[in-house]
Amino acid sequence: MREVIGFLLRRRETAAFLALVLLFVVLSAVRPKSFPTAENLGIVARQFSMIATMGVGMTMAIVLAGIDLSVGSVLALAGCLTALSMTKGISIPLAILFGLLCGAFCGFINGIAIVGVRMPPFIATLGMMSIARGLTYVITGGWPITGLPEKFFFLGQGMIGPIPMPVVIMFFCLIVGHIIMSNTVLGRAIYAIGGNEQAAFLSGINVNRVKIIVYTLAGLLSGLAGVVMTSRLSSAQPNSGLGIELDVIAAVIIGGASFAGGEGTIVGTFIGAAFMGILRNGLVLLNVSAYWQQVVIGAVIMGAVAIDFLRTRRIQR
Repeated sequence: MREVIGFLLRRRETAAFLALVLLFVVLSAVRPKSFPTAENLGIVARQFSMIATMGVGMTMAIVLAGIDLSVGSVLALAGCLTALSMTKGISIPLAILFGLLCGAFCGFINGIAIVGVRMPPFIATLGMMSIARGLTYVITGGWPITGLPEKFFFLGQGMIGPIPMPVVIMFFCLIVGHIIMSNTVLGRAIYAIGGNEQAAFLSGINVNRVKIIVYTLAGLLSGLAGVVMTSRLSSAQPNSGLGIELDVIAAVIIGGASFAGGEGTIVGTFIGAAFMGILRNGLVLLNVSAYWQQVVIGAVIMGAVAIDFLRTRRIQR
């Protein structure tokens, strides 16, 4: 029993889980009639499901010692392309496929820029963030796209039993992502490259191919999140996803991943996403102004990153 407790305490996700439980307990005590209700928790789950879905790809990128700043813009572009396709008479499944392929293609271009041109991931994905957002405004003219078929709304507004459809999609992505990272050759290669890229290359791992696959998957999941968000809002908003990349990165870092690479899990990312979702919801219920909410969220992100750097520096010593 002592060994099990010791193992859990050494896990980077444990601190995030304890913080999540503490936040849940405090909000339940402060707002007992509004926070722990089934209706409110369902809203929270829908809200952070997008972050957790994109967080799967972001976890892979950060474990790889990279980053993807383009996820919010790719989300908007994929969602608008999906909506525009449906307004042009294209069937719902084909329109969704276009959105997913759009996201995957953006991620693929990120990967090519990183391994082909040797751009740092920060610069490559920062450029894609601007390109994707610009293309979104170009194809929409800056206006929302409405008039979508009602059957499409099930993806973002429907329920499977008591569980919202976006949450079902989130758990599917989390499970698949966990299997990839824990039980596949690709997952082991991602950890190996993040831990020591040169050693991974010398051991026979095709580093460039793994990087392209990871960034393509990150783009695909951003595209999926964009499709679901469009369905949830019943329209495609060209400004959707603005700043969401910060929440996704924060969720991954809070969940125990390290910017130094080689560390991080999908389970930890889910915990981090839930923490961010509950924190935002709690600030709203506590009637904290939107301006101060930004201050609090920013402080949490800085704190998570600072803890990661301090932890990494201590290990290196």
